[in-house]
Amino acid sequence: MKLPNADTAIIPAEKLRDYLLSSEHLIGRYKAAFFRSLGYRDVDWEALEAGIRELLSGEVDELEATDYGKKYAVTGNLTGPNGRSAAVVSVWIILAGEDTPRFITAYPEE
Repeated sequence: MKLPNADTAIIPAEKLRDYLLSSEHLIGRYKAAFFRSLGYRDVDWEALEAGIRELLSGEVDELEATDYGKKYAVTGNLTGPNGRSAAVVSVWIILAGEDTPRFITAYPEE
């Protein structure tokens, strides 16, 4: 199964630039170290967005359904600007009453 309506997925720039790629963010700085090891930088956050969107062609796992909506995880291989690659899990939610997936976070697959 693929992520429903993946072609309309929303990935806020702030989520990438100010969280996943921020060495200053209290929680995100640990993820930023990982993404920086693949060559991603906060000033070039669009490259990470493109990489995450490429993951959406992979199979999806349904995580949970809550009153807020249904969460999904898409795992795939992400190759960074420096040519290094790693398995990454991206997490999405489709809010109750909506059809559009919204990006929540991404992290290295354990």
